[in-house]
Amino acid sequence: MRITLISLLLLSCVAAAPARADLHITRDHGGYVEEYKVKYKRVRDKGERVIIDGICNSACTLVLGIVPMSKICVTPRASLGFHQAYYDKAFTFGIKVTSASGTSDLMSYYPDTVKDWIQRNGGLTTEMKKIKNGVDLWKIVDPCPDEW
Repeated sequence: MRITLISLLLLSCVAAAPARADLHITRDHGGYVEEYKVKYKRVRDKGERVIIDGICNSACTLVLGIVPMSKICVTPRASLGFHQAYYDKAFTFGIKVTSASGTSDLMSYYPDTVKDWIQRNGGLTTEMKKIKNGVDLWKIVDPCPDEW
């Protein structure tokens, strides 16, 4: 293979261009809140976009309060699920023990649009409350433009 001056110039332009990574959420059932805080702060600080293209439940929904809403969009497959925070069941003998302070912490991250939806739907409980694609979801997160 012969390397020409033009191919070197093209390669240097591509290498110098900033890489843009998007976070695609397709099937995220949540996990440890502190891990999600770190993950989404890194996404925010890098200026990445977030495309919710499926299930985003529990701690996954922290994305709505950490990444700027202008950087988040939803596809027709998107859904959000909210519930009270609870302690790791490994330490509570398999019993779901809710955490008032953990729930308060979660709520402190959510934008008002999320808090309003949660309030209108009976507040956070141990049961998952879901928002599926449609008007309620679009009041919180904009639909993704076609180019995303």
